[in-house]
Amino acid sequence: MASQEIDALAQALSKLPGLGPRSARRVVLHLMKKRETVLRPLLRALEQVEQRLVVCDICGNIDTGNPCGICVDPRRDTRSICVVEDVPDLWALDRSRLFPGKYHILGGRLSALDGVRPEDLNIDGLIARVAAGGVDEVVLAMNATLEGQTTAHYLAERLEEYPIRLTQLAHGVPVGGELDYLDDGTLAQALRARRPVG
Repeated sequence: MASQEIDALAQALSKLPGLGPRSARRVVLHLMKKRETVLRPLLRALEQVEQRLVVCDICGNIDTGNPCGICVDPRRDTRSICVVEDVPDLWALDRSRLFPGKYHILGGRLSALDGVRPEDLNIDGLIARVAAGGVDEVVLAMNATLEGQTTAHYLAERLEEYPIRLTQLAHGVPVGGELDYLDDGTLAQALRARRPVG
């Protein structure tokens, strides 16, 4: 039987995505066996991230600097903004290295069932970025779910008064699919074939 502390660690790890109770116990056993090479470096890395983790004031990304690394990257095209629902979506799209612009994270999607209203999302921040000028294109990269498409439609209505090109990801992203679970090839094709909204 494991000590109370080891059991608590296994329970904490089992709450992570993809780890159930048995997998968490295997991870704990591995960490105990490899204290010097795995456990201690992991503890240091977690402590550093915990101390420095912040939300970017510009786009809403999670990083260790504010503004985040994407927002301060001078190689990024400031005239294009890709709007995503949440941080995993940004990371999935940016992994493809096909979108050269900046990002904007809404922090969710509109959902009447869950009580998520426009004022609950970072929509005003997006409107302010567009209204400030210098933006030529906004890409709506919402998940291909009913709520995602409702959010995209709402954003299109809010942005229609601005002189920008409004596009969305092309079909090919499966209906009901979420960006974070798609392979890089599907994401690449969706970005290349984006089309105007409306």
